[in-house]
Amino acid sequence: MGIHHAEDGAVGGVLAHSGGGPTILRILLGAQLRRLRNAKGVSREDAGYAIRASHAKISRLELGRVGFKERDVADLLTLYGVTDPDDRAPLLALVRQANAPGWWHKYGDILPSWFQVYVGLEEAASVVRTYEVQFVPGLLQSADYARAVIMLVHGTASAAEIDRRVALRMARQERLNGPNAPTVWAVVDEAVLRRPIGGPEVLAAQIDHLLRITELPNVRLQIMPFHRGGHAAAGGPFSILRFPDRDLPDVVYMEQLTSALYVEKRDETDHYTQVMDSLCVQAYSVSASKQFLRDLRAEASG
Repeated sequence: MGIHHAEDGAVGGVLAHSGGGPTILRILLGAQLRRLRNAKGVSREDAGYAIRASHAKISRLELGRVGFKERDVADLLTLYGVTDPDDRAPLLALVRQANAPGWWHKYGDILPSWFQVYVGLEEAASVVRTYEVQFVPGLLQSADYARAVIMLVHGTASAAEIDRRVALRMARQERLNGPNAPTVWAVVDEAVLRRPIGGPEVLAAQIDHLLRITELPNVRLQIMPFHRGGHAAAGGPFSILRFPDRDLPDVVYMEQLTSALYVEKRDETDHYTQVMDSLCVQAYSVSASKQFLRDLRAEASG
């Protein structure tokens, strides 16, 4: 799915079918602008000057982290030597598509901006690998479990707001059954499945939900048991997002109480990938993890 030439007349068509809505379009458009800039030997500083912006703004544009102005893209294309109207048209049309709001924007009143970025990236990803130590990953939560988790942080919110937060989390899960469903590969610490979030009945129903959802061919769950002792991810939970276009870098996401850290430098993301690979080796296999869930469920029933 790599798009390497502005003169490729299929630019708009390829991107439009990549899945993931405006976020992936911004990422792919940014990657294309980065390739054009590098091919022309233009620095980020000079590119920023051309659109009356800083080199940091160019960096954010090329990572697809901010929206594009059509005039800015037009000026950059001129700077990069893309002057034929037929070559420019697909990319300028892409700007308009990429600026369309994603489905999650209707939840903007309850989504902090730093998490809106994550939801957009998650929607665009073809692979989501995640390690969790306290909660079941959001993409694998049942509605009642999600409500219990949300209440821990937003317990003073109105019932209507809690309902909207649960609805948002359920909406994020819809892609798992969609035509461009991502692969979700989660490693979850045993403590997550021993902690009765919402009470024993909610936890038991969550375990049932995990047994059902892991029947999907694109969902893999591994349990990290207590008896393994220390392991590679001593630093805490994180997620790795991979995108359909192989030219795009992986993004590592680490959530904090009131913000999030995004890592996309190759040497750093490679380190997290190695840690995740080690976790997958140390944890129970997928089949052993399912048996663990069944045994845990039997314990709860007994």
